Amino acid sequence: MARVCSVCNKGMVSGHNVTHSNRHNKRTWAPNLRRVKAVINGSVQRINVCTRCLRSGKVERAI
Repeated sequence: MARVCSVCNKGMVSGHNVTHSNRHNKRTWAPNLRRVKAVINGSVQRINVCTRCLRSGKVERAI
C-alpha cells in the first residue's frame, strides 16, 4: 500500500529530529490515511483517503 491519499495526493514528508544539542537525525511523517469505501464514477471502490479529505467532504462514502 502506497502511503498516499487518493484524493489530494498527500504523502510522506521527510525532515529531521532535532535534539537539544542540535543533532539532526532523518525521520519521516506519514499522512493519517484511512481505507474507505467511496463512490467513484458511480461505482464503489476502496481507496486510501487522508482524514482531512474525509472531514472536508471531498469524498462521497459508500454505505
